Amino acid sequence: MKSPKEINLESKILNKLKNFPDCIKLVHYLFEDEELQAMQDYANNVSIKRLGFNDHGPVHMRQVANNAIKMLNILHNNNVQTSLEREEIGTFEDSMCAVVLAGMMHDLGMMIGRASHEEMSIVLAIPIIERALKHVFPNDIQRRTIIKSLTLESIIGHMSTQRIHSIEAGIILIADGCDMTKGRARIPLAINNTPKVGDIHKYSANAIERVMIKPGERKPIKITIEMSGDVGFFQIEEVLFTKVNSSPAKEYVELYAGVVGQECKCYL
Repeated sequence: MKSPKEINLESKILNKLKNFPDCIKLVHYLFEDEELQAMQDYANNVSIKRLGFNDHGPVHMRQVANNAIKMLNILHNNNVQTSLEREEIGTFEDSMCAVVLAGMMHDLGMMIGRASHEEMSIVLAIPIIERALKHVFPNDIQRRTIIKSLTLESIIGHMSTQRIHSIEAGIILIADGCDMTKGRARIPLAINNTPKVGDIHKYSANAIERVMIKPGERKPIKITIEMSGDVGFFQIEEVLFTKVNSSPAKEYVELYAGVVGQECKCYL
């Protein structure tokens, strides 16, 4: 059974895609896919209970998809073309379909383990991507091929371990980094009390109160992070800033962070 957070995020995603009928059909398929749900749930079990990491399950993957859709819409409203549009090989909606698919499946590899999980995510996601795209575009193999390829680039690139080249993959990279609020660390902090290497990620995430993605003032996208304490700067400087800095969409993002009640630091 889906959690209230999952259901709430699904509603937000559908609302953001109301002008894109193919995307709507695609997300309905993904939300109703029992195998994908089971894989997301198990990935979260491995991440939290077995490995002691933050949430990498259905809530996180929906949040990343939601973040990516929001950012892609902001770029679209600022007349910034996606890579598919620039190359005249696809539409904005094709790009949107790719980031939705990537957001919903980028961490499936956590079912197996943390090391190289982005590569394992590709192996696990391919059958679902193929059947989902065939459901939406049954008679257009070229369109399916392009969206599938872009989705795989976005999945393999979400950890900054491999260089990516499209705006769409760059948006997923940043969208993943933006899901850092304390809710992701709540359960791991509650059930894993033994100190271990890597705990700084949980404690720093627990200091993040809010991440806001809005239209920018100097650049199209403005990301602002509010923290309860200075430990949150680790999450921003070691995770989010690293991802933004290596993203092909970097030029469209301005980034600010600060402790609540203090002046924000401008990173980009």
